[in-house]
Amino acid sequence: MIVVMKPQASEESIQAVTEAIKSYGLETHVSQGRQITIIGVVGDKTKLANANLEIFENVQKIVPVTESYKLSNIVFHPEPSSLSVGNVTFGPDSMVIIAGPCAVETEEQLLRIAKAVKKSGANMLRGGAYKPRTSPYSFQGLEEDGLRYMKTAKEETGLSTICEVISPDAINAAVKYVDMIQIGARNMQNFFLLKEAGKSGLPVLLKRGLSATLEEWLNAAEYIMAEGNENIVLCERGIRTFETATRNTLDLSAVPALKSKTHLPVIVDPSHATGVRNYVLPLAKASIACGADGLMIEVHDNPAKALSDGPQSLTFSQFDELCRELAPYVNLTGRSFHGV
Repeated sequence: MIVVMKPQASEESIQAVTEAIKSYGLETHVSQGRQITIIGVVGDKTKLANANLEIFENVQKIVPVTESYKLSNIVFHPEPSSLSVGNVTFGPDSMVIIAGPCAVETEEQLLRIAKAVKKSGANMLRGGAYKPRTSPYSFQGLEEDGLRYMKTAKEETGLSTICEVISPDAINAAVKYVDMIQIGARNMQNFFLLKEAGKSGLPVLLKRGLSATLEEWLNAAEYIMAEGNENIVLCERGIRTFETATRNTLDLSAVPALKSKTHLPVIVDPSHATGVRNYVLPLAKASIACGADGLMIEVHDNPAKALSDGPQSLTFSQFDELCRELAPYVNLTGRSFHGV
């Protein structure tokens, strides 16, 4: 449930309500908007049956929340959230372009790619140091060496960095090297890992699971937020359907649907969604048009020899073309292309 305070409610009246709620053993989440303040109640609301919160000074109304996710719910936080990762801002006024290889292969390779994507317009570098692969015989990543290369790339280019983590040990290593961690599709409902990500102190990019509903996805975000980490970005990367023409089916309807359900930023990964580089540009344009706050694009200096996901990776010239063609779409939405 939430407690909606009257416009211009005093700090004293807000504090009185929050203290009353806490006295019943529940937690509160206060969101102060331009006009009104909303107090979210987290816990068993039946404990408040006799609290009579509606008669407290400056309380406008009590609204029940039926969804199981609370902290990520837009009802608790009506204004869209913004969060900073290094010198990049995710939010309603910016357009963040994350680019880089699926997997970090060598330090030299990563530096070449980082410099190229920055020149074209990317403001954040992705690179996989830990690669959960369908086949146990596929390249699994360089692990901590890959993370060290990510740190070097940041030092040389100024790009903020993001890397996927697949275990608590990987999280403990990542916090020393990168600005943001990613929970991949296969781990979206790895609840222990989500809790550890929440404790890490780093912003988290949470990808949608292969067959996850929006409610399951938002509940996964709730696990992270319940640990005190509200710096989360959701990433739509396609879901598994009966269609075989593409690697996955990109659910762009998820973007506006999520905007009606959560205050968290939402970005799109058209590379993993399709598995085909020729589809990346049109779907990137469509993602911007339907309200995405950013894009994650795979780029490689030699896709034909990539150790992971070469068919969906753009060349440097293709990524440069993508950034140039996206600029008018970004401008039409009133956002800042570089998201700083």
